[in-house]
Amino acid sequence: MAAQLPSIQDSPPSHKELFYNGQWHAPLSKEYRETFNPGNGSVIDQVAQAGARDVDAAVEAAHQAFAGWRSTPPAQRAAYLRKAADVIRQHAEQLALLDALNTGNPVAEMLSDAKVAAANLDYFAGLTPMVRGETIPQSDDSFHYTLREPLGVVARIIAFNHPAMFAGAKMAALLAAGNTVIIKPPDQAPLSCLRLAEILSDVFPPGVLNILPEGVECGKALSTHPLVSKVTLIGSVPTGKAIQRAAADTLKPTLCEYRQTGQGVARGMNFTWAGQSCGSTSRVFLHESHHDEVLRRVRDYVRTHFKPGVPTDPSTTMGPVISKAVQERVLSYIESAKQEGAELLLGGKAPTGIPEIEGGYFVEPTIFANVQPHMRIAREEIFGPVMSVFKWTDEDEVIRQVNDTRYGLTAAIYTQSMATAHRTVPKIETGFIWVNQVGNHFLGIPFGGFKESGSGRRSVWTSCCRLRRRSVSMLACGDAADMQR
Repeated sequence: MAAQLPSIQDSPPSHKELFYNGQWHAPLSKEYRETFNPGNGSVIDQVAQAGARDVDAAVEAAHQAFAGWRSTPPAQRAAYLRKAADVIRQHAEQLALLDALNTGNPVAEMLSDAKVAAANLDYFAGLTPMVRGETIPQSDDSFHYTLREPLGVVARIIAFNHPAMFAGAKMAALLAAGNTVIIKPPDQAPLSCLRLAEILSDVFPPGVLNILPEGVECGKALSTHPLVSKVTLIGSVPTGKAIQRAAADTLKPTLCEYRQTGQGVARGMNFTWAGQSCGSTSRVFLHESHHDEVLRRVRDYVRTHFKPGVPTDPSTTMGPVISKAVQERVLSYIESAKQEGAELLLGGKAPTGIPEIEGGYFVEPTIFANVQPHMRIAREEIFGPVMSVFKWTDEDEVIRQVNDTRYGLTAAIYTQSMATAHRTVPKIETGFIWVNQVGNHFLGIPFGGFKESGSGRRSVWTSCCRLRRRSVSMLACGDAADMQR
């Protein structure tokens, strides 16, 4: 696989500006910001920062392009999406290397991200002809029908843990349905999205796909812009709340066996991405009858399989967190857990004695046992490589503890009894639940959370279209020949 990777020097995008209306534009504020390699703390480059005036120009371009894109025949839109998928596959290694360089996620794992993005584009290309409504008969002389119509200009705000995948995959349904899209890359890791703009610049008509790197000001401007019909976010709870507050004035919708069990728990924590995944198994509830054995297997598996290393090295199995500030925040959670009496089984500090990652924002894979529900690590989202393990005896009480949180995106149940699974699943307050597996995602299956982990579900068309209803009187349609015309 190493021979397939392009050189790091040849991988960064040539453009560091704003991409809209099919062209590259310098920011009107002339502001640029450094982007970092969290693997060693070094500066990679300077990237343009979109301000409110830049957002105005990009939204206007996307709005002007919307009329032509929505009227493009579905088969032709599908062809655009398939071409985009092919282009992404051709550049998969480069996108993976950029994300490894800019996010710290190991390059061997990031290769699948570009493939997921391409698969989503192909999938929704095939579904493009299915953007349709239905007829509803009411009587002999009248009927109703519904139409699924694209929303217009949709803004997507992307998280830093899988930039190329989130950008490529999550624009697929929107474009298939006839929307134009503005993507705001993560301010910590914008490079793969800028490269995505370069390789797709000749695929879609001007204004259909636009990419604006920046932070808070750009997100706020997109959320409040009257010509932006919807804002979608993959990100933190505070960011989601800020987006919803900003969008409220314009009424935008937002979308914000022991061995098997041990390995599932360990892999589900996503230590490869330093725990920076919204579906990580950060809280683990083990029944007292197998608590010690499973916990031992989890600890041994993590110690053996996840070792911090240089993100762009294909042999690396664990990357850093995204920034120095995040590293300090995660380490503060670890200290609070120690002070509150949790038992540290593994990790608990920044790694030392590894010269090639010195200066990087690494935290060792960390496991705490004897965690209690009142502890800070049990109640707050760390979004880092820290796993909290609880021991339980009573089913009703453990379900109460599982649900006693502000969050509710994913859960995983491991059991030998299907009766237990069917009894337990409806009681758990999360939007997506795995049984005897963890971390798998499936094309076409709705995904979303409860509580502060999101509103709504990402299903096939509901997040991309509005459903318009029509009532039609048969008497007003003339005879069959007139109807055919």
